[in-house]
Amino acid sequence: MLRITALALLVSLVSLASAAEDLPDWKRALLPPDGTPLAAKQEFVFSNASEPETLDPAIMTGVLEARLASGLFEGLLTIDPRTLEPRPGVAHTWEASADGLDWTFHLREARWSDGKPLTAEDFVGSWRRVLTKATASDYAYQLFPVAGAQDYFDGRITDFAQVGVAAKDPRTLVVRLRQPCPWFLDICAFHTLMPVPMRLVSEHGDRWERSGTMVSNGPFRLAEWTPRSRIVLERNPHYWDAAVVKLDRITALPIQDNETAFRLYLDGQLHWMPNIPQLKLEEVRRHADYYVATYFGTHFYRFNCASGPFSGEKGKLVRQAFWLALDRAQIANEVLRSGETPTGALCPPIAGYTPPQTPLTNRDRARELLAQAGHADAQGLPPIEILFNSDERHKAVAEAIAEQWRAALKVTVSLRNSEWKSYLADQDALNFTVCRSSWIGDYGDPNTFYDMFVTDGGNNRTGWSSTRYDDLLRASQAEIDAAKRQALLAQMEEILADECPVMPIAYYVNQGLVRETVGGWHQNIRDHHLWQYVWIEE
Repeated sequence: MLRITALALLVSLVSLASAAEDLPDWKRALLPPDGTPLAAKQEFVFSNASEPETLDPAIMTGVLEARLASGLFEGLLTIDPRTLEPRPGVAHTWEASADGLDWTFHLREARWSDGKPLTAEDFVGSWRRVLTKATASDYAYQLFPVAGAQDYFDGRITDFAQVGVAAKDPRTLVVRLRQPCPWFLDICAFHTLMPVPMRLVSEHGDRWERSGTMVSNGPFRLAEWTPRSRIVLERNPHYWDAAVVKLDRITALPIQDNETAFRLYLDGQLHWMPNIPQLKLEEVRRHADYYVATYFGTHFYRFNCASGPFSGEKGKLVRQAFWLALDRAQIANEVLRSGETPTGALCPPIAGYTPPQTPLTNRDRARELLAQAGHADAQGLPPIEILFNSDERHKAVAEAIAEQWRAALKVTVSLRNSEWKSYLADQDALNFTVCRSSWIGDYGDPNTFYDMFVTDGGNNRTGWSSTRYDDLLRASQAEIDAAKRQALLAQMEEILADECPVMPIAYYVNQGLVRETVGGWHQNIRDHHLWQYVWIEE
């Protein structure tokens, strides 16, 4: 018996060595180097800033939710945290037709966290759910490159068989696009397109995502969700690549107060805090674990263009006045103070595209525009309320902007802070006058910023609409000549600067604290991390 066991062990070791040799270079680069001393306790704890709105990948829109989705779920593809290139996920291989319209994804033998098989039909059902209006997926438009998807979403067709996605067999998914889409593989890794267990959604409705009920397909599964206390993910033994996962548990703490999170970090209770206390910025910067890097994101404010003082024909003049009254350099250099770049453009430079430059501040012109709107010295203008989600940096920025507007335009400005879920609900319902906002690019193309503001888009959240803008967006998505496409993108930026549904403030930087014992941590412009490739060293 001992000899048989020893032989089995030898065969197992040889198999593991062979498997390691077969690893592609990109994957080998994400794993611990040989000889890395791993800590006995593989539990990663971090501050996630607030209670998530949802764990449903079809519904979520925020960064803090996406962090959890990347552990719980996996799409057809994943994104390499080192290079941001698409890599195999549930699909182990794929190919496209010469014209870039027809895609075939070959699925590996994957399973849900309850051990049941994951099939191509799970993707079909999940994508159908995203495109069903009743689901209320703000990101449904991510699927619009698929032939027939927008027509189904808008109700122009009712037979989902007319949408360009089908299960050829349990392990083959075929997709037809309405036109070539350069970022299609990127969105195949995005959380909106990740599969959900439709059998549980049908059985439990919105409560399918709760602990004790949720079934997922990622490297981790939901072990605990205690609202306002913690969310705990544990290693998923049914994950197809479970052998590479080093962490046993991930704990996300919804700590809204950054000073509290900082104290926990200093006390050794956190491995990562992606938000820092503004009042202790200099102290944080001196810490050996501090990092700051370029971030593919923009800090901006939204105006309610559907009602109130920023709506209607005169509302455009008022928006322009407030836009030009803002001193962005002061906000970036004196309030944020971390290397943010003041900007009047929504989209950061990316993929060879540089947005057109716009005037950042012109307070004389701002007062002229306010007078043209019939509100000289703010006469007849109602008090302006700024909505922001609870965070000391957001509060500091809101206070500074309010003071600038009071000084430049003589307006009355008040502030309203709200916890994350209520803030998102108010933003969706346009229950605001002015609202703090931000956008982190979902993929490396300017379209990820500009398609937000298409008429009635799920992430528009301003009530603003422009037929000309919509036409330019469609034209840019179809244009294959790089120079012509950049010209179309620039025209959209110019419309945003003229119509002012939003007020860009600064390009973000990514800063925080991460322990030097955390391995597999790769800084990138999207702050994207794959938990299956993270570990803790001694």
